[in-house]
Amino acid sequence: MSIVKINALTVPAEQREVLEQRFAARAGSVEGSDGFEWFELLRPLEGTDQYLVYTRWRSEEDFQNWMSGSMKAAHGGGDAAAGERPKPAATGSTLWSFEVVQQASPK
Repeated sequence: MSIVKINALTVPAEQREVLEQRFAARAGSVEGSDGFEWFELLRPLEGTDQYLVYTRWRSEEDFQNWMSGSMKAAHGGGDAAAGERPKPAATGSTLWSFEVVQQASPK
């Protein structure tokens, strides 16, 4: 079965729009990766300042390959237009890993 990686990003209220715009601008950067199955950016509605970045992969190996290749390039492998990387929108990050053991879809 697949694996799920959830990155919990702590994002101050004044940086929410920045974070969402950056994710919108990266559209397509993970979708072509071998073993990639799903992506969602989840905005908190109440009770937390953490966004959840949900990705689903065919295997841990596929995720690690993406981490060491495409993701690294997308998150700092090159210089920004002004010559330096923009300040991160998140003030903290925790990566959670899960293995899918059951799933269901609508009938």
